[in-house]
Amino acid sequence: MNPTIELLKSHRSIRKFTDRKIPRELLEELISAGQCAATSNHVQAYSVIHVVNPENRRKIAELAGGQAHVAEASDFLVFCADVKRSTEAAERAGAEVVRGMTEQLVVASVDAALMAQNVAIAAESEGLGLCYVGGIRNNPAEVAEILKLPPHVYPVFGMSLGYPDQSPEVKPRLPLKSILKEDFYDDRQDEEQVAAFDDTMHRYYLERTGGNKESSWSKELAPLFTTKLRPHMREFLNKRGFEMK
Repeated sequence: MNPTIELLKSHRSIRKFTDRKIPRELLEELISAGQCAATSNHVQAYSVIHVVNPENRRKIAELAGGQAHVAEASDFLVFCADVKRSTEAAERAGAEVVRGMTEQLVVASVDAALMAQNVAIAAESEGLGLCYVGGIRNNPAEVAEILKLPPHVYPVFGMSLGYPDQSPEVKPRLPLKSILKEDFYDDRQDEEQVAAFDDTMHRYYLERTGGNKESSWSKELAPLFTTKLRPHMREFLNKRGFEMK
């Protein structure tokens, strides 16, 4: 493997950070690298909020489910899907803009995710650690208010960034054969491959917790599919101007 692939395959979520601060110049380089990600039709439908105010960091940490690293990391970023800038630019250029289309929501969400992943890779290449924070969608309206987000902008996820103060193991991934399919969607071996992966994850959880966690990949999925996860998101997105027409 070349160094880039090795870096990608060594990703871990870091939730404990040292007190060392990321230099401002480096942070801006990371964001600049993020901007070089692919973007649909060059729309660049994202904005990044660098949350500096300690009280706002503390509030967001609680709103995200009590994730202390949001407040404790050197830096905390919120990646937003943003169609405000682009639609207003098109209007100023004389277009009769149609807002609220589902595809606009998809494009902006994908753009924000691609941009963030570039930031993540750039950060890890500099010896930094990070943790994505989807928990900000637990209370997205409150987060949007703290960040003073205008209509047609919504917070997709956050990212805690800093110098790692822990070195967790790399979490196993599904077997390649279960996600790479040739020519058509072939699920004939899915049950067998998932069962094997459940065994792998069972061993991983036991080793990581010193024998205190008996679980598997399939069991860990239960909260995602046995409850109505974040049912408020549809109404929230509608109020943000993402009407999903």
